[in-house]
Amino acid sequence: MPYSQPIPLLDLKAQYAAIREEVRAAIDRVADAQHFIGGPEVEALEREVAAYSQAQFGIGVSSGTDALLVALMAIDLRPGDEVITTAYSFFATAGSIYRLGGRPVFVDINPLTYNIEPAQIEAAITDRTRAIIPVHLFGQMADMDPIMDIARRHDLIVIEDAAQAIGAEYRGRRAGSIGHFGCFSFFPSKNLGAFGDGGLITTNDPELAHRARLLRNHGAEPKYYHKVVGGNFRLDALQAAVLRVKLKYLDGWTAARQRNAERYRRLFAEAGLADPRSPTLSPRSPIVLPTDMGYGRHIYNQFVIRADRRERVMAVLRERKIGHEVYYPVPLHLQECFAGLGYRPGDLPESERAAGETLALPIYGELTAEMQEAVVEAIASAYHE
Repeated sequence: MPYSQPIPLLDLKAQYAAIREEVRAAIDRVADAQHFIGGPEVEALEREVAAYSQAQFGIGVSSGTDALLVALMAIDLRPGDEVITTAYSFFATAGSIYRLGGRPVFVDINPLTYNIEPAQIEAAITDRTRAIIPVHLFGQMADMDPIMDIARRHDLIVIEDAAQAIGAEYRGRRAGSIGHFGCFSFFPSKNLGAFGDGGLITTNDPELAHRARLLRNHGAEPKYYHKVVGGNFRLDALQAAVLRVKLKYLDGWTAARQRNAERYRRLFAEAGLADPRSPTLSPRSPIVLPTDMGYGRHIYNQFVIRADRRERVMAVLRERKIGHEVYYPVPLHLQECFAGLGYRPGDLPESERAAGETLALPIYGELTAEMQEAVVEAIASAYHE
């Protein structure tokens, strides 16, 4: 009998049901202590996430966006300074640069990984360039060795936007451990998600760690004595306590996502919709599956396909109440608020093509084989009608 129940893009209720008692106990622990800002829960989470990410220091902050903002403030980004990054990412990547008066300089993506193309970075460097922000998109890390080599040769800071990549690896090194900073998001939809907003910065530099801690708390050291102007970018103890519970389960959830990704690959191939070896759309392969570059651990924050009939596929998925999402329909260089930067359609063709073809499918660990079969069958029907 065909699967007939709605399939959400993400089912946080199923995740919560399995850990409910532990989470409630952690929340009660904070409520009993009545210590809500900073304190032992936040400090413990900082140590635990830093260790998990193979970094020396962790600084809890109020969101992934604020992690980027604090990192840029910590390097004293000034109005007119340029930061090279990708145009194919969540808005916060470029918005944080712009908010401080900096200029985002966009380069195109690798069409296989959707991550920034290192070969295009060097040509974008000017005497105003201060930093590079590679984004580890969808759970796979950017090609970091050439990026770090470019940064060393030009004396640039590297800030890893690891919002979608906690636990991802590149040649044995974890996201957030390679650049000068790593910036993580604990938005509820992330692989490690809080019960609201939250984020964390990692670094191996004690001076940068100290500066980030200072900036997240209005630049005060000690209390009421302000060395610099920072902001209120603190992570609260309730979120930290919830995240500490979830962190223990993260590797198991990641393994389940990886198994689901492999099942999708088999199901799409069996349906005649995709050739796992082909990275391009064609009549024989109307679906292109995510490319695992093989240089590390892909954590599948999203499972993103390309579809040459995306609108038709989305219509069928909506009809069958199957969750899906377009990440991202408008690349950053074409966003209205950045019109003053002077980019035009056609400037970054791979980012623009990805925006018109990509589609994220359910991939969370609680997804069953039956549900995945229903997803693939629905997509197949969009091509066979």
